[in-house]
Amino acid sequence: MYNQVGKRLGTILLQQLWTKEGRRRFLALGSIVIGLLGGLTACGEDATPTPPPPTVTPTLVLTATPAPTLPPPTVVSVLPTPVAASPLAQPVGAAIPRYGYEVVNVYPHDPAAFTQGLLFDEGQLYESTGLYGGSSIRRVDLATGNVLTMTTIPAQYFGEGITIVGDKLYQLTWQEETGFIYDKRTFALEGRFTYPTEGWGMTYDGERIIMSDGTARLYFWDPITLAPIGGVDVYDDQGPVVRLNELEYINGELFANIWQTDLIARIDPATGAVVGWIDLTGLLPDAARTPSTDVLNGIAYLPEGDRLFVTGKNWPQLFEIRLVP
Repeated sequence: MYNQVGKRLGTILLQQLWTKEGRRRFLALGSIVIGLLGGLTACGEDATPTPPPPTVTPTLVLTATPAPTLPPPTVVSVLPTPVAASPLAQPVGAAIPRYGYEVVNVYPHDPAAFTQGLLFDEGQLYESTGLYGGSSIRRVDLATGNVLTMTTIPAQYFGEGITIVGDKLYQLTWQEETGFIYDKRTFALEGRFTYPTEGWGMTYDGERIIMSDGTARLYFWDPITLAPIGGVDVYDDQGPVVRLNELEYINGELFANIWQTDLIARIDPATGAVVGWIDLTGLLPDAARTPSTDVLNGIAYLPEGDRLFVTGKNWPQLFEIRLVP
């Protein structure tokens, strides 16, 4: 009997599957049958628990919310506030004597003079100035600061240091590797000379012309032929001393401005050793300074009376000073 029923059901199913509606009903019937079979199975034996469907974690959508604006944190420095120090606050050589100064006299000085060289000869003050288009040599009245005699050099030359040997005045130029020779009284141009370095400072020790080029090297020249006859490197107990600028020979020592500082080095020309430092910090009062005021530069010595004079580039004053140990 069961076989006949099964055949009959199979025939009905096949007929129904030929139509779209039949297929839909068949699928619905199949779901009912499966449900009944599951129930019968549960009644006839110990049912195995159906595991719960997997838990689906919800997706968290983050919306960017602007962070509140906070004031910047207060930075507390753990370092002391820097204090401007004198060059002697950090000794350039503890074993080397250091000198201060006393002002003996103050004289007028042309504030437009970019001083490069300064010297006395036969009691008269000579000065050279620099800058392209503004370089000159001058004879100056000490008491008034008035220019007595002056000549300029072509604008393509930047004038530097000067010295006098006999009746000739020698002038260096900065980077042009050219020097000029003048009659010291008339400033008439008598000749030119060349050299292979920059020109900075110049002086005469009675036997040799001594020249600086902004390094630690000093060059010795024959005063007649200007041929090189030696040289020396300048040093202190910290090493080479560079930026040697304006020079003055004083009683067996070389005094040299150190460019862009308030220091003058006292140098043994035989060895190059610095035997003393002169600190002129504060020499030119703040009230006398203008935007064009530049660095200390210019040393002149007057043997009569053992008098020492200094000034600077575009300084309105020239100072007679006395060194203080």
